[in-house]
Amino acid sequence: WPLALSLSTMAYFKIITILLWSISCCWCSCNLDGQVEDCHCQVETVDKVNNLKLYPLLERLVQHSYFKFYPVNLVKPCPFWADDSRCVLRDCSVAECKETELPEGLRGKSRSVNENKSVHRNNINDDVDCQKYSKKKDILGQIDSTLTDQDKRAFKGWQQHDDSEDNFCDIDDEYATDVMYVNLLLNPERFTGYSGKSAHRIWKTIYNENCFTPAKSYKDIAVSGFTQGLCLEKRAFFRIISGMHASINIHLSAKYLLPDVMPTYVSGKNTFQWGPNVHEFQKRFSAERTNGEGPLRLKNLYFAYLVILRAVTKAAPYWEKANFYTGNSSEDETVKHLILDIVSIAKTSCNGTFDETELFAGDPEKSLALKKEFRNHFRNISKIMDCVGCDKCRLWGKIQVRGVGTALKILFSVKNEALNNMDKFHLKRAEIISLFNTLSRFSTSIKEIHNFKELLRDRK
Repeated sequence: WPLALSLSTMAYFKIITILLWSISCCWCSCNLDGQVEDCHCQVETVDKVNNLKLYPLLERLVQHSYFKFYPVNLVKPCPFWADDSRCVLRDCSVAECKETELPEGLRGKSRSVNENKSVHRNNINDDVDCQKYSKKKDILGQIDSTLTDQDKRAFKGWQQHDDSEDNFCDIDDEYATDVMYVNLLLNPERFTGYSGKSAHRIWKTIYNENCFTPAKSYKDIAVSGFTQGLCLEKRAFFRIISGMHASINIHLSAKYLLPDVMPTYVSGKNTFQWGPNVHEFQKRFSAERTNGEGPLRLKNLYFAYLVILRAVTKAAPYWEKANFYTGNSSEDETVKHLILDIVSIAKTSCNGTFDETELFAGDPEKSLALKKEFRNHFRNISKIMDCVGCDKCRLWGKIQVRGVGTALKILFSVKNEALNNMDKFHLKRAEIISLFNTLSRFSTSIKEIHNFKELLRDRK
C-alpha cells in the first residue's frame, strides 16, 4: 500500500508537472495561431510554406555573391545627437572585404580608403571585452563643363528631392569614400551585448517620435503594442516596425553568446560558442513575462514578413528582366532561378495575403498627405540607424530598414505597369540586396520560433 501511494503520488506530481509545463509554453503553441491581422492568411499557413519551402530557398539565395556583399557607411554621423558609441563585445565590430574577395562585378568600385580590416569606432580591445562580455580640338564645339559650388549644391538638392518622392529611406551614397563592402556571411546578425541607455534610446526614438500610436510613452508602446483606434495605414506602419523589432530580438536570442561554454582557441584567437537562449526568448516573448503581449509581437513579425513577401511577388515582372551580375554567369543565372522559384511558390501558396491597394485608398487629398507622412516617418527611422552605437547592429539595422523601405517603395510608389519597363522603374543593387536579405532575416525568425517551440517541448 505505501508503494502504491508512492506511485500514485509520483503520477500525480508528474501530471502536475506536465500541466505546469503546458501552461508555461502554451503562449508559444496556443496563442500564436489563427489569422494574421490585416492580412488574408493564417499563421499555420505561413509556418508551413515558409519553413518547408521558402526558408530553404532564401538560405541558399543569400549565400551567393550577389547578396552577401553589401556596401555600407558605418561612420556616417548621427544626425540627432552626439555619437556615444560604447564598446561592448569585440564581436560587434564589422570586417571589411578586401578587393580580391569581391566578385568581378564589384571590383574597382569606390570604397573606403581606410586600410584597417574592421571599423573600430567602438574602441574594441583585442583581448578584453569592455562590458559584461566585453570607415583642345575645335574650340567652337568644346563643352564648357564648369560647375560652380552653388550649382553642385543645387543638383544635390534636386537629387535628394527626387529620391524623397519615391524612396522610403535615407540612402547611403554607394560611391562615397566612407562606404565599404562587407561580407554579410562573415558578419552574421546575432547577440553582441549592445544594450542599456544607448540601445534603449534608439527604440524609444523610433516608437515615440516616428511611429503612429495612441500610446503616450515608449514604455506603453513597447509593453502593450497598442494599436486600437489607428487607421489601417498607421496600424500597418506600427506593425511593420514592431515586427522588425521582434525579428531582431529573435536573432539575438537564437544566436546568443553562451556563457557556460568555454571559448576555444584557434591560432591564438578566441572562438566563442553561439546558440539558442531559451530564457532570453521567453523573457522577450512569453505571455507571462510580457503582460500577454509577446505573442502579439510575434504576430507583427508575421505581418511584416507578409508585407515584404507581397512586394517581392508584385515585382515579379522586374525580376524576370533583371540581371544579377557578378561576373560569374553561371552563378548569376542560378540566383535568377532561385528568385523566380521564390516568387512562384509565394504566388501559389500565399497569394493575396497582404493587399496594398487597401491602404491610401480614401479621399485623394487626405490619402496623399497620409502617404507623405508615412514616408517621412520611415525616412526618419532610416536616419536613426546611423545613431546605433554597435557596428554590427548598425549594419543589420541599416540593411533591414532599407529592405523594408524598398518593399514599401515597390508597394506604394510604383504602378504595376512600370514594373515591366526598366526605363520607368529601377532598383539599385543595394536595394535588391537589402530586400532579399530582409526577407531572409524575417523568414529565419519564423523558422527560429518553431525551433524554440521544439526546445520548450524537449524540456518537459
